[in-house]
Amino acid sequence: MLGFLLARQAGLDDPLRLRRAESTRRVLGLELNKDRDVERIHGSGINTLDIEPIEARYMLSGGSDGVIVLYDLENSSRQPYYTCKAVCSVGRNHPDVHKYSVETVQWYPHDTGMFTSSSFDKTLKVWDTNTLQTADVFSFEETVYSHHMSPVATKHCLVAVGTRGPKVQLCDLKSGSCSHILQGHRQEILAVSWSPRCEYVLATASADSRVKLWDVRRASGCLITVDQHNGKKSQAVESANTAHNGKVNGLCFTSDGLHLLTVGTDNRMRLWNSSNGENTLVNYGKVCNDSRKGLKFTVSYGCSAEFVFVPYGSTIAVYTIYSGEQITMLKGHYKSVDCCVFRSNFQELYSGSRDCNILAWVPSLSEPVPDDDETTTKSQLNPAFEDAWSSSDEEG
Repeated sequence: MLGFLLARQAGLDDPLRLRRAESTRRVLGLELNKDRDVERIHGSGINTLDIEPIEARYMLSGGSDGVIVLYDLENSSRQPYYTCKAVCSVGRNHPDVHKYSVETVQWYPHDTGMFTSSSFDKTLKVWDTNTLQTADVFSFEETVYSHHMSPVATKHCLVAVGTRGPKVQLCDLKSGSCSHILQGHRQEILAVSWSPRCEYVLATASADSRVKLWDVRRASGCLITVDQHNGKKSQAVESANTAHNGKVNGLCFTSDGLHLLTVGTDNRMRLWNSSNGENTLVNYGKVCNDSRKGLKFTVSYGCSAEFVFVPYGSTIAVYTIYSGEQITMLKGHYKSVDCCVFRSNFQELYSGSRDCNILAWVPSLSEPVPDDDETTTKSQLNPAFEDAWSSSDEEG
């Protein structure tokens, strides 16, 4: 650390390098926070979490009981031991509460005054945060599994919605109606995600084993159907043009939008080039996935080597994205974990489980100072300790 500070002070190193190295160190030191509790409100499993991107202070959770809770993550008490309190909640007695399980919650990307939720009750609801009343409700013919708003869109207000039907619905918040339908999948849509790089590019994952990339400006829609074999197997083979050998129930873009991660019920995770759909063939080993619906996983941001956090039974597995190496398993829940979200400003992770608990994972403050020989060996063995940053990453 002292070397980084001296090099930065002398102008020998880019300030970003120090920030990336420290962010990486903090992520590698994640552990269950024994000093911080998240108030337990949900009476059943937690399916989805989201932290607002403006201040990274408020977190939404959605549960199998249909309840939505808004938490304040800031330690306003300034005490070492504290509980993240629920600011408010849409409980079972609320007139606009979802009738069945809430599968996805998401903050409006540009303002904390609004958030969205979708549920097995076949609705997508748009909420006013201040009044906790619904501003709009979109109803569908099928059960809703997932929805997503673009984090970077400035020219459209489309919400992508995945349902039990094979069509992807695009709802326009401006007009209050479904403006587009994307056709191409054969079974239910289990996960949807907009690219953080291009506001018109959407990725969808389906139970038909396929992952598609769409440009919503195009009439034909589908840009690419990714192929795990990269076109090297005959089209007659059953697995041709499939992403996984099972249902694809989770996807997530890397923070720069250049790659796409997918998980499937074949217990595999794959990394794809999002510009051409090529399978990068990174091997993560077995990634246990027994979820029958969407699985919410997340990636780090601002580290030297980026990481992916994936629910793995009752634990969360941490991998380096581009090498596939498993760094650690975060153990603390006692039932299956269904979602996790990364708080990049503080390098913290929050996870929700069927045990009704939300756990906070924070960087370890105290760590043993290793001998020089041990440090050298550790950095040689673990590529996550190496600084892979170059100035070209920040261009374009």
